[in-house]
Amino acid sequence: MRLFVGIPLADAVIAELSAISARLRSGGNGLRWTASGSWHITLEFLGDTSREQYECIVAQLHKLHLRSVPIRLEELGCFDRAGVFFADVKVSHELLLLQRRVIAATADCGFVYEARPYQPHITLAHSKDQRQRLSKLKDRIGSQPKFSSFVTGDFLLYESFLGPSGSRYEIRQHFRLDGR
Repeated sequence: MRLFVGIPLADAVIAELSAISARLRSGGNGLRWTASGSWHITLEFLGDTSREQYECIVAQLHKLHLRSVPIRLEELGCFDRAGVFFADVKVSHELLLLQRRVIAATADCGFVYEARPYQPHITLAHSKDQRQRLSKLKDRIGSQPKFSSFVTGDFLLYESFLGPSGSRYEIRQHFRLDGR
């Protein structure tokens, strides 16, 4: 199994991102746009996972007791080197705490977290010819949109399936936050 832990998006945010994506898409732009059903905020990518590790992850993540997490999207941007167009997510204290607790929980199952700064985002499109295509896309963004904020009371364990048209995700487990 190829797994990751993430936060699902609120319907209002999905609608806003869908409208932006529809406006920015153009025939032949060379970008591979992600489907709205796959949008999420990654907390930790786990990668290939054994059955034993899966059971450990589920047990460990069910032990987490944290407050609900406020989510606020910020600006649209690009990771030029990776060829990714995204919506940036504000790193709040609550989001960072959840991400760190998820990492600590999965470490007990044998996963080692990459020591990079956490950069939460929602991937909207990919480009193989990064610089040229993303540069054209940046020019078309115009003024930065305002997004709805939301509070998430849950996070999910997803399984990722790679395919010729991109990745497809299925929810494997659902975890509730306390909401206090």
